[in-house]
Amino acid sequence: MSQGAVAGHFRAIDVPRKACRNAARRFRESSAFPFAKPPGGESDLPNPTAVTRRGPPAERRSRTPFDYHTDMEHLEGRQSVAAALRARKRRFELILISHSAHAEKVQEVIELANEQGVPIKTVDRAELDALAHGATHGGVLAICTAKPRLDAAQLLELVESLPEPPLLLLLEGIDDARNLGFVLRTAEATGAHAVLIKKHLWDLDAVEVARPASGAYERLPLAQIENIDALLSLQKRGLRLLGCIAGARRTLYQAELTEPVILAIGGEKRGLSGAVRSICDGFITIPSRPDPSSLSLSHAAAIVLGEAMRQRLSARALPEQ
Repeated sequence: MSQGAVAGHFRAIDVPRKACRNAARRFRESSAFPFAKPPGGESDLPNPTAVTRRGPPAERRSRTPFDYHTDMEHLEGRQSVAAALRARKRRFELILISHSAHAEKVQEVIELANEQGVPIKTVDRAELDALAHGATHGGVLAICTAKPRLDAAQLLELVESLPEPPLLLLLEGIDDARNLGFVLRTAEATGAHAVLIKKHLWDLDAVEVARPASGAYERLPLAQIENIDALLSLQKRGLRLLGCIAGARRTLYQAELTEPVILAIGGEKRGLSGAVRSICDGFITIPSRPDPSSLSLSHAAAIVLGEAMRQRLSARALPEQ
């Protein structure tokens, strides 16, 4: 997938959406609809078609599982789908499972779907290949709404509800979806409470973000930032905005990261925007050897967040004075 590929909430992916429509027509015309058995006999999956749609019979007849709205996108892979089901932040229309999938590998997805009343359909792997970005979907694909994002008001509510000093990560200038996925995975592992993302980053391919995030994309709160107003509101509530830039006088090891803080990190090409720099409370840098090649955003985020976690864990271990 090339950099800057678009998908998900704002723009459709032409091939998968077209494939979905074609698949929908074929399944609707099939006498086995809404749940088909694999050719040649029963599926080896543990009762994958036992789930029925919620709602009155008339509603179920008027709308088939493939008749999803334009705000739908798809998730690929067992980990991504299971994480989204556990997070309960999306509305699922349908989960497709290859009838050749190993039962033990998709057991969790099936159990979670059954608990939440999400319909499941077993299909040929070729059908999944047509819908998915490639052949690495692992035999599981879900059609669901896009991951919800926090607005400025919801972000403030989250910050005020935290039982510990907030640790937020602001990202600018990411051009690669996988890079964003790796950052989200690191942010969750190191204790970040939310990631703040500029609006244009929501145009990145959701599948390509979710895959390297390994479930963190579903669990970690993501807030959409339109401009610096939300950052100013956070500063008024006591959070310090620290910009991570090359050449800053103070290193991250000299910064106090146990306090409420927003760590702002820019991409390799453009760095932090002038608007964000203009309101930063301070700047920090990652010390490195002379004349090094620059770090990628995902690696820089891992180093800075790792130091923040180290400081916070050390502070908790200290006896109270």
